[in-house]
Amino acid sequence: MEALPARARAYVVCVALAALVCLPPPPGAPTPWRAVALLAALYAGCERLARSRLVAAPHPGGTFHPVLLAGAFLLPPHAAALVALPGALLLPVERRPYLARRLWRAGQLVLAVWAAGRVHLATGGRDAVADCDVPGALATAGAAVVVFCLVLTLLDGGIVALTAGVPPRGGRTAAPDAWWRLFLRSLVPLTVHGLAGLMMALLWRSPYGPVAALFVLLPMGVSWWAFAQYHRERAAHQATIRALVQAVDIKDGYTRGHSERVGRASMMIARELGMDDERVEVLRFAGILHDVGKLGVPTRLLTKNGPLTPEERRVIELHPEYGHEMVRGISFLGEARAAVLHHHERLDGSGYPYGLAGGQIPESARVVAVADAFDAMTSTRSYSRARPVPVALEELRRCAGTHFDPRMVGALVRAIGRTGWHPAVTADDARATDVPEPAAPVTGRPGARR
Repeated sequence: MEALPARARAYVVCVALAALVCLPPPPGAPTPWRAVALLAALYAGCERLARSRLVAAPHPGGTFHPVLLAGAFLLPPHAAALVALPGALLLPVERRPYLARRLWRAGQLVLAVWAAGRVHLATGGRDAVADCDVPGALATAGAAVVVFCLVLTLLDGGIVALTAGVPPRGGRTAAPDAWWRLFLRSLVPLTVHGLAGLMMALLWRSPYGPVAALFVLLPMGVSWWAFAQYHRERAAHQATIRALVQAVDIKDGYTRGHSERVGRASMMIARELGMDDERVEVLRFAGILHDVGKLGVPTRLLTKNGPLTPEERRVIELHPEYGHEMVRGISFLGEARAAVLHHHERLDGSGYPYGLAGGQIPESARVVAVADAFDAMTSTRSYSRARPVPVALEELRRCAGTHFDPRMVGALVRAIGRTGWHPAVTADDARATDVPEPAAPVTGRPGARR
């Protein structure tokens, strides 16, 4: 637990203690130990198998929540909470601090299952399951799943906020929005898990007994395997992108971290414009990879102190085309490839490499152009010093309509106004502070970036 901030350690301990309070049975309430043991062994065994080398696929997490929800639909709340305990405590964790992660996982699942069980019991769900009243069971199970999802989301939001630190000034209003998005994203898969858990509970109470309930896990296993393959492919995509970005960072030490920051700013703009999650992710890739073509540019030009000669600038201006050639065969990037090629185009047609203007410039490139210019102005380079965030935003506003798309500029300004922005400070910054200012300041031509 030493790797966690003190407030996060206290939060984990409080969640674990709250979970312990949920485990003792109420006075006079029996505990169906046989059912608890069977479901607990089933949950732990399935999760262990999903993480084993035999499956050889990335584990997406929460795969066998149907077993936990079946427990909430079948058992008293305290007994349902016990189902999650052995698996949560005994299953391995991948990263330190191991004890804190085990306690957190156990406390979170116990509280979520207990709360779902309480709601299910209070709404008459156990009677509906016992009577095989499917319409009634669906309604009560739906209420339990919503509570299960809500508890997981609130607890996750709390630990993320405490681990990441205090939100920046102006960013407090973003936390509820982030938690609400997390809740909505979690609700759909958990609803599917709830239906599977309800089917298990109904079959458990049928004349065929617990053995029939196990067959529900077969289609869940198949769907998990398919999702795991997608997860594996996505991990390979991420590894490809990381390798390309690391190569650029090694080549140009002054812009180390620039690609990740442009990806983050592009994602902020996309979300502010209301784009769907899939497109937001593509634009994040576009921001991360926008400068990959610098691998084809001589290092001496990337790190040169002072202004470039016209011949040197022409070489630098080839990097979007180099980058497009490097990524055009990577099909999963989609419109990110166009952003790599056109992120230095300007709205008035004075950009490069093709001098596109207005609507001819792909929307993805207009997003990345604003994100790139913003980070270039707020970061120390070999040829310019970092500018304060308000100054950079004002410069973007001044150039909106000529260099940059006003919609993209406005979206970035609004997003940073809510969440803030912390420019990175690297070891290279001190080295750059003694560099003379270039003859053509970036303020005058924000599009003249390397």
